[in-house]
Amino acid sequence: MRRYNETLRIDATTVLGVIHKGQAVIASDGQVTYGDTILKARARKVHKLYHDSVLAGFAGSAADAFTLFERFEEKLERFNGGMGRAAVDMAKDWRTDRYLRRLDAHLAVLNKEKIFILSGNGDIIEPDDNIIAIGSGGPYALAAARALIKHSKLNAIEIVKETMAITASICIYTNSHLTIETLQ
Repeated sequence: MRRYNETLRIDATTVLGVIHKGQAVIASDGQVTYGDTILKARARKVHKLYHDSVLAGFAGSAADAFTLFERFEEKLERFNGGMGRAAVDMAKDWRTDRYLRRLDAHLAVLNKEKIFILSGNGDIIEPDDNIIAIGSGGPYALAAARALIKHSKLNAIEIVKETMAITASICIYTNSHLTIETLQ
């Protein structure tokens, strides 16, 4: 049972990234919740970065995520779009910098070749199957995307749309108002 003075976090969402058949796609739902109340249905949680060559999404505090997007884009500029080096440098800074360390969000980032989840704990996760999912609906989205890739002939955009529909039907913190960004 939640105490009345307990701090409520605004981090329930689903962000899904997929690299499949030459396409890189990221999607998020639009729901913002505060505890068990829906505050907004059409928030934008995914963006294009670095000359529209990198896709990024967040789960967690929006203000913190935008700070992290800016920092990650600075790293991409520094490393001329090199996602691997930018991700490592970002994770190092996020873990060691006194200000960044307090930021509460996860980032999902991808381009046509690489895909990562970054966290403030210094985690840089590069999945084997080119699928990433973060947020409260992440486990549902990951399972659905893996099944669709393995057992269908759908392209990346179709897989992401179907996966997010499945996730929205299961996760109470995920809605069906999607924002989708692609790299062809």
